[in-house]
Amino acid sequence: MAMRVAVVSPEKEIWSGEAELVLARTLDGDIGVMPGHIPLLGVLAEEGEVIIRTGTGNDVTAKVSGGFLSVTDDGVSVLAERAELS
Repeated sequence: MAMRVAVVSPEKEIWSGEAELVLARTLDGDIGVMPGHIPLLGVLAEEGEVIIRTGTGNDVTAKVSGGFLSVTDDGVSVLAERAELS
């Protein structure tokens, strides 16, 4: 089972696709999101990484600075002030 994930910055979409797990650092601590996770809104830490496990063995890592992580029934959106793929 997979969920839709998008990582965006104000300038552009950095990455989008299907994933089995998203790991991120919020102001409240590290969080792991899997399909079926309850809806939430988290504030991303000022500096950190978002790791996206696609299930294909090719993890995607995005370096992010600030912003929000939104989990809904539709998937996960990472809305970062600055973001780039590592």
